[in-house]
Amino acid sequence: MTVPVTGALPSLAYQWNIIDWDFVHGQVKRLQMRIAKAVRQRRWNKVKALQWLLTHSISAKLLAVKRVSTNKGSRTPGVDNVVWRSPSARMKGALSLRRRGYRAQPLRRILIPKKNKGKRPLGIPVIYDRAMQALHLLALEPVAEFSADWNSYGFRVYRACRDAISQCFCALAKRYSARWILEGDIKACFDGISHPWLREHILMDTKILDQWLTCGYMQDEKLFPTTAGTPQGGIISPTLANMTLDGMEKAIKVSAAGRGQKVNFIRYADDFVVTAASKDILVEKVVPVIKEFLEERGLVLSEEKTHITRIEDGFDFLSQNVRKFGNKMKITPALEAVKRFSAKLMETIKSFRRKKTVEMIRKLNSQWSVGPRIIAISNLPKSSTR
Repeated sequence: MTVPVTGALPSLAYQWNIIDWDFVHGQVKRLQMRIAKAVRQRRWNKVKALQWLLTHSISAKLLAVKRVSTNKGSRTPGVDNVVWRSPSARMKGALSLRRRGYRAQPLRRILIPKKNKGKRPLGIPVIYDRAMQALHLLALEPVAEFSADWNSYGFRVYRACRDAISQCFCALAKRYSARWILEGDIKACFDGISHPWLREHILMDTKILDQWLTCGYMQDEKLFPTTAGTPQGGIISPTLANMTLDGMEKAIKVSAAGRGQKVNFIRYADDFVVTAASKDILVEKVVPVIKEFLEERGLVLSEEKTHITRIEDGFDFLSQNVRKFGNKMKITPALEAVKRFSAKLMETIKSFRRKKTVEMIRKLNSQWSVGPRIIAISNLPKSSTR
């Protein structure tokens, strides 16, 4: 498509609609590869220079705005009740992203239910702050991937829960594999990370990072300060949490080094499992190292959710139950996960009483878009009301 030959500049909406996204992705990818190469060569000044170049490029700004305006939470506003829905608003937002004079606004704090019937605090930044986080995340990802633990699978590109479960199988399925497992969980991981540690160890613009860490949050129309942790609703928070926990695998394996120890580490976000040949290895070597590692970062191990079990008794990890019967490994959906799924399914079905089946199936398909669909809506008769 060509720009019309007129005396006036094309509108913002028109500029957004004619963007060549393949070219934009290519430009950002090229700079990210240069950052990754500089990190591998440990040329830290060059890394910072390339990060500056990336965060000031129009391609990265366009890509950041596209991400925050089209993802699942794009319609959820922050404290300013602003969202970027139209092409003109998105283009205007991309052109307005700049470091000079930037000041993060407070988060909108909401409470969402947890699996243990508690409440999890979720901080929602305004759409402009989300775009700034997405922009700087593009420059931080190459650094984070270089320093990541080998068996870390949460919130990383081309990695998912199934990869973590697959690694559990590889570490435990053989006849001579480890028989003891430490199920670890970090207490309030996102809310407890030390701000001084983040400022000292995260390789990014510290002025921008400090804005996100100290912006505070609004709850019940009152402003509260943030003295620790990262906003759990922010786009960059999972990467910051991953970088905080990276190095745990190496520390564990160094502490339990030796022949026949059978120590393996699998982590997804703040949930992790450690295998070993005996219970004594986990109690005397692994647990003290984990506690020391977390203490330096302002974190503590959750006593309630941390257990040491035998593989014959089984353990739950990422909504899957991993258990061994003799020398046969069996991985099945966890009982609690099945109950939650069934309860949510029943609640949705009950809410569509006296409504068309087509509408209910459309809702179910939108809730569980991953995996097989219940039925193709196009195959249903239009007059279906049952």
